[in-house]
Amino acid sequence: MAITFKILTYIRENSKSRSLTALIFLSISLFIIPSIQTFAQENTETVPIGQILTPYGEILIRLDDRTPNHKESFIELANAGYWDSLTFNRVIPNFVAQGGCPDTEEGFTDPEYLLEPEFVPELTHVYGAVGAGRDDNPGKLSARCQFYIVQNPEGLHRLDGDYTIFGHVIKGMSVIEQIVRVKRDSTDEPINHVTLSVKIIELGRAEVEKN
Repeated sequence: MAITFKILTYIRENSKSRSLTALIFLSISLFIIPSIQTFAQENTETVPIGQILTPYGEILIRLDDRTPNHKESFIELANAGYWDSLTFNRVIPNFVAQGGCPDTEEGFTDPEYLLEPEFVPELTHVYGAVGAGRDDNPGKLSARCQFYIVQNPEGLHRLDGDYTIFGHVIKGMSVIEQIVRVKRDSTDEPINHVTLSVKIIELGRAEVEKN
């Protein structure tokens, strides 16, 4: 804004045409000042990011606005510390790392832990996609206390339209690569627990867009 003021002062002192000054001032008002304001807004606006801390490092997840109910649910459970005593309980190389509650009735049948699916054609099972787990139910209801991260480099598009994708990893896929390769039992649960601590942090929108 100080630069704009100096430009206007120079124009007033050196321009021989008031109409030209007015035209330049109008151009600055219509184009330059709004651009400066937009730039400032983009660099100060923050967005909620899911932060997962594991023994192998940090994972950051951008939650998608196009699946508002799943986004809100993830934020609610994270802020409540729901996952902080739980683990990645199912890990399979070239498939997914799944975390949250184990396969219990609490997660799969209690209405408090179920969500209607939010299928968005543009949100597919690409590498790093974050989806909601569920059991085999006709309504394809999500078990909101479970989530999984796609680790297959080619994606898992056979699951598109059956499971809700609600986010994407923007940092930490190297951590997921380590997690899916730990020793596991016959049910694909890690022999040594891979613990979770899930929180919501705020990051600048410009930084998130860059990632």
